[in-house]
Amino acid sequence: MSLTVSAPPARAPIQSLIAQDSSPKTHDPALHSLALQIQHNLQYQHNWSALHIYTHSPLTGALLPRPLLSGLPPHRLYVHPDEQIELLKDADRARKAKEGETGALEVKAAPEREWILPARLSEKWTLRRLAEVFDGVSQVPPEEDGKVRETSKWRETKRVVLATVDTDSTVVYYIVQDGIVKPRQN
Repeated sequence: MSLTVSAPPARAPIQSLIAQDSSPKTHDPALHSLALQIQHNLQYQHNWSALHIYTHSPLTGALLPRPLLSGLPPHRLYVHPDEQIELLKDADRARKAKEGETGALEVKAAPEREWILPARLSEKWTLRRLAEVFDGVSQVPPEEDGKVRETSKWRETKRVVLATVDTDSTVVYYIVQDGIVKPRQN
């Protein structure tokens, strides 16, 4: 009887990303790997662009409680209810301006940069822990050049996209706002 020796399986893309990461390790390696996992998921599964990992606050330069990401989604994640009304009115005016044009409204809301907070499903989040995260971030993440752009008049509070990862690598995203926000109209 002969024994055959097989080569080890190839690394998964996320394993290669984590192994090749050369960024400074300012946080627990598990938290940094979690941020890389979320970055990979957003980039390759959800078509986000301009993703960047932050370990220090862009406001104060202080160490953040955990690594955060910022990025640009392919489409707007949240439209303020009052902005939604204004966008519908603008789209209706544009449709009427086209001679004899009928049909569906073309509502366009440009995507906005978002903060992403990586977390594991097993973690327990308190208002205090969320407040520590919100204290370290600006209302809108800095652009790739490091400058913070002016915010939309509709973006009244800070918000993060809570990226929750389960043990099977499933990722679920929630929008968490800092403070009270006017509810959407159905």
